[in-house]
Amino acid sequence: MNAATRWAETDRERLAALAGEALVVLPIGSTEQHGPHLPTGTDALLAATVAERAADQAAETSPRPIVLAPPLPYGCSDHHLPFGGTLSVSTQTLTAVLTEVIRSAVAGGVRRLVIVNGHGGNTGVCHAAASTAAAHHPIAVAHVDYWRLVEPRDAATAQVSDIGPPVPGHAGAFETALVMAVRPDLVRPAPQRDSPPAPPAPPGLELHDATAWSSIDGYTDLPHRATSADGHARLDAVITALAERLVLLARTL
Repeated sequence: MNAATRWAETDRERLAALAGEALVVLPIGSTEQHGPHLPTGTDALLAATVAERAADQAAETSPRPIVLAPPLPYGCSDHHLPFGGTLSVSTQTLTAVLTEVIRSAVAGGVRRLVIVNGHGGNTGVCHAAASTAAAHHPIAVAHVDYWRLVEPRDAATAQVSDIGPPVPGHAGAFETALVMAVRPDLVRPAPQRDSPPAPPAPPGLELHDATAWSSIDGYTDLPHRATSADGHARLDAVITALAERLVLLARTL
């Protein structure tokens, strides 16, 4: 069975030989508070897991080599600093880091790259870095927030009671279930609520308000409803969807 090449486990000669034809997959997450029940590395853990498993799955049928880059574990998480347990960088710094990582990949011969993002606070930065890199270097860069591959509806209006937890939420039932599937030993008993907090913004709008996080104790919806079975099902769906898109990119770029 073919598997993706691990950048960090491969020597320079082999990488140089692969670079011009390969599709490089770069996971990025964050290290931030995830309520009283999930580890601070949740976003980095999930992004790395999804990227690794999807890259291996895609490598089985991809017409190009798939190379998995080491994950970036830090993101834009200043809004979580008041809770503690958070290591954050500014949007300017993360944009520069991503742009420089892509620039160095280009210097090594890479011409195709996919950023797999696991943290909502990174979304705009990933978009900006991908656009900037592609405008200034001979490389095609794609960006995907992994949860959007299985998002059931508008996350702003999703209610736990009718279609399942909001996707992705933050340390809610969705992420809790995924971590239960990947590293159940890191999940503590989730706090219980009678009902999920009301959506913070009208549908179609994204609201940025630091005080909103304190009002919901730093996590969304109803994490106590998460199950390992649901986590495995959702994780498999995300991995399959991402693998399909990696193969499609490998065929078309």
